Amino acid sequence: MAAVPEPKLSPEEYLANERQAETKHEYLDGEVYAMAGASEAHNLIVANLIREVGNRLRGGRCRVYPSDMRLQVEETGLFTYPDVMVVCDRPRFVDGARDTLLNPQVIFEVLSESTEANDRGWKWAHYRHLDSLAEYVLVAQDRCQVEHFVRQPDGSWLFRDYRGLEDTLPLPTLGCEIPLSEIYTLVEFGQGGNSTD
Repeated sequence: MAAVPEPKLSPEEYLANERQAETKHEYLDGEVYAMAGASEAHNLIVANLIREVGNRLRGGRCRVYPSDMRLQVEETGLFTYPDVMVVCDRPRFVDGARDTLLNPQVIFEVLSESTEANDRGWKWAHYRHLDSLAEYVLVAQDRCQVEHFVRQPDGSWLFRDYRGLEDTLPLPTLGCEIPLSEIYTLVEFGQGGNSTD
């Protein structure tokens, strides 16, 4: 006897369920995927990014959103929760609930063993469909490394790799820069317990 396939959810059904759920889920092609929790290092880096970017943009028109803000990539149908998003234009949302953003200009993802392949691979392929996206930043949590992609006028992406705590990450779309030492404040690498503080 053949198993009956589970019916696929529509985007509207996903959003209705997600808005009632106690945990976060990603959505693509009618399928829903539960999201795992995050480590201390991951949470410290996200908090550092929100604080440092937010402080540099204070008083301006840009908005910094943490990972509770959902993103939809309209062209591909992906719903997901990037670690940090920044919008400097008027934010656009799926609907009046204002909980699903459509137009981030900068996305930060903090890499982990379980998410790195996704953040570098299929998820990044979806993000590139966002016309609004100008910068994509991948931050390692187990070592000092920040990978930075900046969209060029011809639509290509310029890649730069930063690996030292003395390095500074330029964010041209936001008109600011952040020292890697600030991104990694209080983060301990490896088993030695060495902190960046």
